Amino acid sequence: MRILKGVGASRGIAIGRIFFFDNANHRVQRRTVTDAEEQLARFESARREAVRMLALLEKKALGQVGPEESAIFEIHQMLIEDCDYTERVTSLIRTEGYTAEYAVQVAGEQLEELFKGLDDPYMQARGADMEDVTVRIVRTLTGESDCALPDSAHPAVVAARDLLPSETIRLGHTGTLAYLTSGGSGISHSAILARTMEIPAVVGLGEQIADVREQELAIVDGFTGTVVLSPDDTTLAEYTKKQAEYRARRERLKLYKGTPNRTADGITIQVDANLGHTADLGAALENDADGVGLLRTEFLFREETGYADEQTQFAAYRAVAEGMDGGRVVVRTFDPDPGKMGEMLGLPKEENPALGCRGIRFLLRRTDLLYPQLRALLRASAYGNLAVLLPMVSSVAQVRQVKEMLAACRRELAGKQIPFSDKLEVGVLIETPAAALLSGQLAREADFFSIGTNDLIQYTLAVGRQDNSLRELYDPSHPAVLHLVEMAAAAAAENGIWCGICGEAAADPGMTETFLALGVTELSVTPQAILEIREKLQSVDLSEARRRVRAAH
Repeated sequence: MRILKGVGASRGIAIGRIFFFDNANHRVQRRTVTDAEEQLARFESARREAVRMLALLEKKALGQVGPEESAIFEIHQMLIEDCDYTERVTSLIRTEGYTAEYAVQVAGEQLEELFKGLDDPYMQARGADMEDVTVRIVRTLTGESDCALPDSAHPAVVAARDLLPSETIRLGHTGTLAYLTSGGSGISHSAILARTMEIPAVVGLGEQIADVREQELAIVDGFTGTVVLSPDDTTLAEYTKKQAEYRARRERLKLYKGTPNRTADGITIQVDANLGHTADLGAALENDADGVGLLRTEFLFREETGYADEQTQFAAYRAVAEGMDGGRVVVRTFDPDPGKMGEMLGLPKEENPALGCRGIRFLLRRTDLLYPQLRALLRASAYGNLAVLLPMVSSVAQVRQVKEMLAACRRELAGKQIPFSDKLEVGVLIETPAAALLSGQLAREADFFSIGTNDLIQYTLAVGRQDNSLRELYDPSHPAVLHLVEMAAAAAAENGIWCGICGEAAADPGMTETFLALGVTELSVTPQAILEIREKLQSVDLSEARRRVRAAH
């Protein structure tokens, strides 16, 4: 028996035989030719074919992992169509006389190295995406077929050097019990896709992968990042029991459907769903969400046309409002990622996009985008219980300015006799330390608070939320973070408004009792986490939890 330690990237326990996924990047040898135009034509044909295949992958992934995660394949299409990329390949063919496949390989490696050398973890992740794109086009040019997949009739634990996002999607269609890789990280797109598809995964094994043998029996523990090879009978029995307990727990959670989100001492807590797209509404309803605590609106952005027009937005917001049938729907105004959308929106390149032109600071510069969004939200408010959430707030003036714009939109719609609700709430997303420290003043301007723990932790602790090397420092239970949460919740209570949490920490049952004791009254989580949080809620004695928190202070 041999035990390997890596990073648990996707929860779950799998037991099965090893299948090696031979996805080694077979390098193209340097070769020069004289007919550049023929090579350019080959490149253009392969590029178009790659875009076509990525569009099919995106459609396939949409059904498997939803719109938010399947958007990675849209990013790949954008990379292929990027002017800098195509110009690099064209220049190498024309000036160096390279074959199309060698020029694609060289240009891809140059950009991959450029991305991976940047400080921002998001941009570093683009390096893996560039590798995926390069492999796809080179294989098209060389006629190399895709790697063999495990037979669905014989499910297996897949071992690989690393997995590209497109490969992870392909494996999700086969008999893949789990996967383990020498490279990768818990924040890679492949890891995110594995979690969404509920495939246990251990990554970052490094040279330990050399100890893995084809057809060897393996246990993959995605909770602890442990891989057990050729387990003895005692260990096998132990993990078989753990696996059965985990499966039974998942089944047991289904019993909580239809039961109340109420603590053991009778306090009702709102449990809402985070949605990345209107298409996610079905999952929210399936899992008994009280409402939608966060509807991200970036899905309305398309490279070809920019943000959707007012009518398209209105239809999207109305569909979710009506679908929730009276349940509150909190819509976050556009919060573009500068690393992903900056160039397309005409934003300057930033050294640190996390500290750049994001959220409300972006929209107040682009009122041509904010006004149509506010009008669309007001119009849709006539068809349900809508609220608007302002991200990246760091001053009271920002909230007041948006409220003035909303008032102007109301006057405009009233003048045109277009119906809207006077009850559209305006909330502040508490995700900067500045907002938490100003929460007393902000609570007098806002109708509610929603705490975005992802960024609040990042900005408070000076730890990038996607920095895998410092993951032990990214701590939602850090006293400084909890102090800011308590400040915001107290300010909300003093001013008679509600305070929720919509960051990833809201879905951690280990944090539920603490957040409630600090004064949080709403939790918004991924639809799949709702029943687990409900189970936890029903075991919490909130009065006792508050006593313990007061004693700890």
